[in-house]
Amino acid sequence: MRVLRFFADWPGRSPTGLSARSRSSRARGTSPFLFVAAAISLTGANGYHLYDQPRLAEGTQAPQTIRAPYDLETVDKAATEAKLRAARDSITPVLQLDPKITQQIRSERDSALAQLQRLRLQVGPFPYADESAFSLQLQADLRRRTEQEWQAIVASARKDPDTADATGDAGPPAALRRAIAQLRRQRQQLDAGEYRALIEQISSAREAYAAAAGQIAATRVAKLSAADKQEMLDLSDEVWEEAQQGLRRASERVLAQGIAPGLPPELLTRAVQMQLAADVPAAARSLTNRVLLGVLRPNLSEDREQMILRAESVADTIEPVTVSVRRGEDIVRSGEAISRVDFVLLDAFELSRRGVNWAGLAALGGAVTIAVGGFYLIQQRVRPRMRQRDRVLVLLLSLSTPLLAIVGVSPANLPAIGLLSGGFYGPVLATSQVLLLAGVGLAAALLGAGGLASGWIPAAIATTAGGVLAAIAAGRLRSREELALLGSVVGLAQGSTYLAVALAGGAGVLLVLPGAVISGLTGLAWCVVALGISPYLERVFDLVTPIRLAELANPNRPLLQRLAIEAPGTFQHTLFVASLAEAAARELHCNVELVRAGTLYHDIGKMHDPLGFIENQIGCSNKHDEIADPHVSASIIKRHVSEGLAMARKHGLPRSVRDFIPEHQGTLLISYFYFQAQQRAQQAGLPSVCEADFRYDGPAPQSRETGLVMLADGCEAALRSLKEATQETALAIVNKILRARWQDGQLVDSGLQRNELARVAEVFVCVWQQSNHRRIAYPKSALEPRPARPYVEKKVAAD
Repeated sequence: MRVLRFFADWPGRSPTGLSARSRSSRARGTSPFLFVAAAISLTGANGYHLYDQPRLAEGTQAPQTIRAPYDLETVDKAATEAKLRAARDSITPVLQLDPKITQQIRSERDSALAQLQRLRLQVGPFPYADESAFSLQLQADLRRRTEQEWQAIVASARKDPDTADATGDAGPPAALRRAIAQLRRQRQQLDAGEYRALIEQISSAREAYAAAAGQIAATRVAKLSAADKQEMLDLSDEVWEEAQQGLRRASERVLAQGIAPGLPPELLTRAVQMQLAADVPAAARSLTNRVLLGVLRPNLSEDREQMILRAESVADTIEPVTVSVRRGEDIVRSGEAISRVDFVLLDAFELSRRGVNWAGLAALGGAVTIAVGGFYLIQQRVRPRMRQRDRVLVLLLSLSTPLLAIVGVSPANLPAIGLLSGGFYGPVLATSQVLLLAGVGLAAALLGAGGLASGWIPAAIATTAGGVLAAIAAGRLRSREELALLGSVVGLAQGSTYLAVALAGGAGVLLVLPGAVISGLTGLAWCVVALGISPYLERVFDLVTPIRLAELANPNRPLLQRLAIEAPGTFQHTLFVASLAEAAARELHCNVELVRAGTLYHDIGKMHDPLGFIENQIGCSNKHDEIADPHVSASIIKRHVSEGLAMARKHGLPRSVRDFIPEHQGTLLISYFYFQAQQRAQQAGLPSVCEADFRYDGPAPQSRETGLVMLADGCEAALRSLKEATQETALAIVNKILRARWQDGQLVDSGLQRNELARVAEVFVCVWQQSNHRRIAYPKSALEPRPARPYVEKKVAAD
C-alpha cells in the first residue's frame, strides 16, 4: 500500500483526497455491464485458440478402439513442413564476393602499409652504413642505444684494448663489447677523417630515430604492437620493399578466394601464412602475417536470390509426407496414447472430436476475471474518479494485445499500451495493466494445445519489460522530444532483456542476436505508433496529458490571444491568479499543469462583455452605473460562466479544463449587487430579493485543482490592492477570504482539507511578496533632460 500511495502522490498529480462526487462515484463502482463485458471480451480474444481444440489430441489416451471408416491417404502437414525446413536448413549457402567490403579491405591494407612507410621515412634509410662494416643487427642495435651508452661505446673504441686491460678497468658491459670491437676494427682500418665521418653517420641515424620515437609509439597501425613496429623498422629497405609487394599479391589471392563468415581464425591464419610464404622474404613473414590478419575480414555474403531459387528448387523435390490406412484397420486401440500419425488420421476422418475447450475457457475466464478485478481494485485506490469512457479506452487498449496475437503478432504492443496508459492515467494503473495483460497472455499460451511456442518466453519478458518502463516514465515527461527519447530507451531495454533471457536459456549469442535486434526495433516502433495515435485518443476520449496541457497553456492559442486583446485587464488578472494557484498546487502536490491550463481559461467568458467587468474599464465610466439595475448587472456577471463554457466547447477544450470555468465561482454570492438590490427593495417597500438570483449556478469545486483556483481568484484582487501592507496584514486578509469560502461550503466537495488552507495562505502571500518587490528609486536628476555636450553641438552646427 505504501507503493500505491507513493505513485498516487506522483509529482504533478492530485493525491488521494476525494471530493463528495468522487466518494459517491467510488461507492457506485464500475458498471456491472462494463465489468462483465471486459471479462467476456478479454477471455474471448485471448482464448481464440480454444474454440476448435481436439479432445483426442496427440498424447491423450484413446477412450475406445477407433477404426478407419474407409480407405484414406492424407498428407501429414506438420511432418511435411518439418521435412521442408530440414531440407532448407541443409542447403549449402550460396556465397558471393562483396565488392564493397573487398575494396574497404584493400583501402585499409594500403593505408596500413602507407603508415608504416611514413614511419620508416621519418627514421631515415636502413641500413645507414655499409653492411660489410656493420651487420644489420648491429646497426639496428646502435640506433636504439641511449646517448649515454653510445658515448661509452665511442669512448671505449678510442682506447687501445691492451692499455685498457693494463689499467685494470672492469670494462664495458658485455652487451656493448661487440659494438666496441667493431668500431675499433673500423678505427684501425680507416684514416681519421673516414672514421669521424662514420661516427657522424651513425650519430645522424640515431638522432633521426630518437626524433621519430614519439611518433612511432603514438601511431596505431592495423592492431600492430610496439614490438611489431620495431620489427618493421629493423628490416632493410630492400627486404621491406619486397615484403610490401608480396603482401599485396598474397592479399589479392586471399580476397579473390573469399573469406566466409564464421571461418575459424586458425584456418584463416594458416591460409594467410601459406600465401605469404611464396612472395615474402622469411625475415618479414611474421610481420606481414600480422599486418594482413589485422585488416582481413569476411568478404563473402549470401546471395539471397540464389538461395531463394535453390530453396524453391529443393522444395519442389520434396514429396509430401503421407499416412494411409485401409478400411476397417485400427487407427488407435483403446487405452493407447495417440501418436502423431494417429492424430493426423483421426483429424482427417473428423474423429478427433474438435470443439470448444470449455474447461480451458473457464480456466482462462477465471484468470481474466481475477486480472480485471485486480485492476479495478487498484484503480479505485489510485484513481477513483475514472470515467466510463476511460474504462472503455483501457479495455480497448487491453483488447489490442490478444487481437494482434490472433494475426500472428506476439504481445509486442505492450510498450505502446504502457506509454499511452502511463501518460493518460499514471504509472500505477499503466504498470498494472501491462503486467496483468502479460499474465493473461501467459495463461492463454499455457492453455493452448501446443503450449509455449519456441522463443515465446524471451519475447514476452522483453516486451513486458519495455511496457513497464514506458508505463513508469511516460507520465513524468513534459515534451514529445522526451517521449521520442523514451521510445529509444524502451527499444534498447527491450532488446537487451531479450538477449539476456535468451542467453540465460543456453542459446548462443549469434543465434539470439537477430531476435534481440528485432525485439528492440519492435519496441521502438510501437512507441512511435503510440506517439502517433496519442493526440487522436486525447481528442476522442477527452483526455489530458502533461504535453497537451502544456500545449493548451501556450499564450499563442487563439482563445488566449483574443483574451489578451479584447479583455486585457482580465488577462492580467488571469496571469496573477495562475501564479498563485500554480504555487499552491505545487505545495499540495496537485496537478500543476492542469491548474495552469485551467486558470488561463477560467475567465474567457468575460470576452462576451469585457466592459461589464471592472478590470477592463480602463479610462471609461462604470457600465453598471449606467445600467442602474442590480438584477441586470448580476445577470451580466453570471453570464461569463455560461458564455465561457460555450466558447470552451466550441474550441474543443477538454472537460477537465472546462470544469474550471463554472467551478472557480462555485455557487458564490454576487454580494455587491445582491446587497444593492436588497437595499433598493427595502427603500421601495418591496419583498426581499431572492438570494439564489444573485448566486452563480455552480457546481462548487469538485477537485482540489478547481478549489485552489477559486481561492486564488478570490484573493487576487485583495492582494493586488495591497501596496505597503506588511506580511502579517496580507496573511490576515488572505486567511479571512479562505475562511469565508470554507464557511460558505464552497470547498466541501473539493477534497481540500481545513488544515491545508493555512499552507495555501502562506503560499499566496509569498507569491504576492515576490511580485510586489521593491525597486531602487531613480534620483530626479537622472530623469531630467541633460544639455547637449559642446562637441555634439559643434558637430550639429557643422552639419
